[in-house]
Amino acid sequence: MQQQEQTLFAILDAGELLLTAGAEVARVEDTIRRMARAYGFVRTDVLTITASMVVTVQAADGEVFTQTRRILRRETDMRRIEAINALSRTVCQNTLPLDELRMRIEEIRSMPEGSKWRLPAAYLLIAGSFAVFFGGSWRDGIAAMLCSMVLYAVGRVGVRIRLQPIVLTVISAALMCLAALITVKAGLGQGLDYIIIGNIMLLIPGIALVTSLRDMIVGDTISGLLGACEALLRAIAIAAGCALVLMQLGGAG
Repeated sequence: MQQQEQTLFAILDAGELLLTAGAEVARVEDTIRRMARAYGFVRTDVLTITASMVVTVQAADGEVFTQTRRILRRETDMRRIEAINALSRTVCQNTLPLDELRMRIEEIRSMPEGSKWRLPAAYLLIAGSFAVFFGGSWRDGIAAMLCSMVLYAVGRVGVRIRLQPIVLTVISAALMCLAALITVKAGLGQGLDYIIIGNIMLLIPGIALVTSLRDMIVGDTISGLLGACEALLRAIAIAAGCALVLMQLGGAG
């Protein structure tokens, strides 16, 4: 592989990290264009949607290269977005050697998660707070916090075994509702609705929906519509998972 093709491959790696971390399409395309310009490409055409990236660049000698990248999974990771943005600014100010660029990208790709208690603590706080906020008692808040740990555990296992996001959402919602029913039957929780609502707030794809709306506003209509449809499907999956359990086991609480 030629040096220029290897450079383009590394730039696509950076763009892929941005897109899979939940960055909006406009940010991904702008980052790829800026990095390509910094490495001497005189023209860069980028097409990015939620599931794919296609980049065509023209070198100073007139040679044209095209590479594509299939995107299979997206999540929200602001730390990786911030790290790639910082790397992009560094490259634009002072072009890094290709080996160093690759090394920096791999460091971001393998970035540790940070405090392993941060995410579980956020689950506990969000679920318990919303259960009480919507009218539940403190007992409902505690029950919602316990159910949130079910969501956290299922999410971790689902990502590890690479479950499809829609399937994972249905399973997570169903098991969360089952856990909520158990807490009510055991006498810990009082209001089943409040416990479920508190945990549903953890599943709602709010960031994905806002990002899709922003994509449509700035003119990336296809990506915006795809993102909005994905958010809608996840919302339907949440409802389906909850209904599956409540219709079978009863929802009185």
